[in-house]
Formats: sequence, structure tokens, C-alpha cells
Amino acid sequence: MLRYKAITGLIKPTSRLGIFKIPISTFSQTTNTQDQTPILQRFQNVSKKDKISVIVSKLVDLENTKEAVYGTLDAWVAEEHEFPIGRVKTALLTLEKKEKWHKVVQVIKWMLSKGHGTTIGTYGQLIRALDMDNRVEEAKRLWGRKLGRNVELVPWKVCEIMVSVYYRNEMWKEVVKLFEELEGYNRKCTDKVIVERVAESYEKLGLVEEKEGVLVKYKSLFSKSRGKYGRKSSKELSKIDLSQ
Repeated sequence: MLRYKAITGLIKPTSRLGIFKIPISTFSQTTNTQDQTPILQRFQNVSKKDKISVIVSKLVDLENTKEAVYGTLDAWVAEEHEFPIGRVKTALLTLEKKEKWHKVVQVIKWMLSKGHGTTIGTYGQLIRALDMDNRVEEAKRLWGRKLGRNVELVPWKVCEIMVSVYYRNEMWKEVVKLFEELEGYNRKCTDKVIVERVAESYEKLGLVEEKEGVLVKYKSLFSKSRGKYGRKSSKELSKIDLSQ
């Protein structure tokens, strides 16, 4: 199983992507203020550091309904002057460690509904969470709608997430197609694990020559330590339209 690394380093300020930020005053529009009152009281007089552990514990115990999760999150940020993007990211990483994938999906979707976190890294994180929540078809649709049209600009770390989604679900043709599309843009893979998965996919499809070809092409990855990922500049990343 490919080990996913935290992708928060890929997240750029939303202003660079030209995404409209929704004012903090709109946070509670989706939830009735009266209904929020008992929840809101739980977050009062709590330090910023403790707020993260409190919200994570609350989310873990909540039922998996949109109303319950969104209402709790709305109450959590109700008294904030600015959207607490840093604490939301930290809460997401904690939920991932606990493997609460359905809650990860809900929190990311809530954040996106507020106009925040609309970055390539966030969508990659959501795709991974959807797959781990056994919602691969939804993950595929999200990839196609938000990132798949501009694979030449999507960082390798995020592309690897999608390759791994296909691989985990035994979608061998999709693994090969995405890999070949990336290579078509002269983007060379730097992860031997991905190369191994692509080679195995070729084998599953009966394409033995292609399997041998990719292993020969990337043989240097198997004889030296793994290099660092090359990252796209913020200028290049801003070319991707995430508003669709």
C-alpha cells in the first residue's frame, strides 16, 4: 500500500488562484442560530490549541449527517474574526490519523462550501479521503472535474494520489492511461513505488513489453535513493481553474 504523505505543503493561498473568499459573517447561514447555541457554549472560553482537540473529539462522536457536522463546525468558527484555516488543516490531519475518512470528507466539503481551502492540495486530500471511504466513483468524478483536465500542472504528489486510487481499486487501464498522459507532458516520475505499480498494471493488462520498457526507463530509481519531488511554481499552479 502506497504510503500517503501529508500534502499540506502543496496548499497555496487561495488568492493566488483567484478564488473568491466568503466573509466570516456567512459562516452560520447554513445552520439555525438557535440550534447552534448549546454547541457554541462548548467552544467558549477554550484556548485555540484546545479547540482543535475539542472539535476532533466532538466530530468523532457525531453521527455522520451533514446537518450535525456542519452545525458543529459552524459553531466552532462562529466567534472567529478570520477563517481558522490552520486549525482546520490540523484537525483534518488528526482525523486522518484516526482513519475517520467519512468525517475528513465532510470537514473538507464544509470548508470548501465556505470558499476556503480551494487548492490543488485540498482536492487531492479530498480524493484520497473519498477513496478510503470506499467512494471511488466520487473520487474519480472529482479528479476529472477539478484536476484531470490540467494534469501537466498538477504536482506529482497529487497525481500519485490518483494513481494509487486507481491501483487500489484494480483499475489497471486508468493507472496506465494517467501515467502515459503525464509522460506525454515530459513529466518524469520520481517515485519507484509508482513505477512498480504502473509496471504491475501493464502486466495485468498483458502488456509485457510495456512493463519491461517502463522498468528499464526508470531503472535509476531502483539503484539510488529517492530524490525530492519537483514542484510547480505558484504562477503555474494559478493556471488551473478550480472554480468549475
